[in-house]
Amino acid sequence: MDRYDTIVVGAGVAGLTAARLLTRAGRSVVVLEARDRIGGRVWTVRDGDEATDLGASWIHGVDGSPVAAAARAFEMPMTEFTVGGYQPDSRPIAYYGPAGSRLSEVETAGFVDDIRAVDEALPAVIEASAPDASYSDVAEQVLRTFGWDEARAERVREYLRHRSEEQYGAWIGDLAAHGLDDDSIDGDEVVFPDGYDRLAERLSDGVDLRLEHVVSHVRWDDDGVSVSGDRGTLTAAAAIVTVPVGVLRSSDFVIEPALPAPVAGALSRLEMNAFEKVFLRFPTRFWDDEVYAIRQQGPQGLWWHSWYDLTSLHGTPTLLTFAAGPAARAIRDWDDAAVIDSVLSQLRRLYGHRVGVPTAVHVTHWQDDPYARGSYAYMTVGSTTSDHDDLATPVGGVLHLAGEATWTDDPATVTAALCSGHRAAQNVLGRDVPIEDAWTD
Repeated sequence: MDRYDTIVVGAGVAGLTAARLLTRAGRSVVVLEARDRIGGRVWTVRDGDEATDLGASWIHGVDGSPVAAAARAFEMPMTEFTVGGYQPDSRPIAYYGPAGSRLSEVETAGFVDDIRAVDEALPAVIEASAPDASYSDVAEQVLRTFGWDEARAERVREYLRHRSEEQYGAWIGDLAAHGLDDDSIDGDEVVFPDGYDRLAERLSDGVDLRLEHVVSHVRWDDDGVSVSGDRGTLTAAAAIVTVPVGVLRSSDFVIEPALPAPVAGALSRLEMNAFEKVFLRFPTRFWDDEVYAIRQQGPQGLWWHSWYDLTSLHGTPTLLTFAAGPAARAIRDWDDAAVIDSVLSQLRRLYGHRVGVPTAVHVTHWQDDPYARGSYAYMTVGSTTSDHDDLATPVGGVLHLAGEATWTDDPATVTAALCSGHRAAQNVLGRDVPIEDAWTD
């Protein structure tokens, strides 16, 4: 076939959702994927019976979640693992003070109360903030109102820094004041012991896929689109482009004519983050029982401050930590051994000789992935929440952008990717279709 109804660029969840819906609606569709696998930033590796999700891991709130509905329909095993965002006490957390000693229950409760007080005051200050205000600006404004001594204020300040980093992989001064507006969770959170990639696999059923097909140019006009790359050129009446913001903003991916406002403006205010995962499996557990997370305060926790216990997924003692924002950029050129040594040095500071030698490790490198250039997008200073939806404004009636960065309600998630793919398919069809058509027969 020389010409298609729709070309979809990218075989992540957004692209596969759109392609599946359009295919089921009777349209001729082809999906072009640069990698040798599907899933995009949903990527699972397996060591024997143990699956490790190097990209997306959670459904952040199953209530009303289309991803949860799809996972149930596809019979994907799910394990409850409620994080609640980067919260101070959503589950049992072992806090260690700047000196390396575990905080008492009373000390922990006092710290959590301080966080709650700041969180209660933040929304009003954010709402009244200037368009160019950063999350750091509004946080400092709130902190000043409490009149705390410097040590007490610093513990809360560093917590807010770490929350900005773990939620969006960005330095608190680079994140827009409204950058954490979506930091809310509805219902339990779950993870996938058998791997998140099962979702992509099932969504790809019946879809015409072309792997290792690198797209470099998308040209559009009133007659349709042409998509070119290392495997030649294909044409269609419409195209859905689901590549990440990092690729959209690069010189390696050209859209001609250039994207019009408001699409171009929204794209200029969104940026790809720096966010890497570090998984460590150990022969024995050395941290306390019934602890969901370990967190250390103070300067030693500048990079490695939080570890999450993933033992319940497969029964193997496992900790997950993140290199986020400045930390991820600083270690970008390190080899994996140096990263692991750095992480272990902080764990040994807290637990001493009890920390064993890891039996397996995984360190991600999303910043160096040419087809991602980061983990997900965040709102830079000067952006607004509407920039996400504005990025998905149809161009010339023939070109549509989709992906996690194009969905306002819950950006940076698989839910956003799936919902944006559904929206793009509806825009191409010119009519509503049930999102459930993506996973029901």
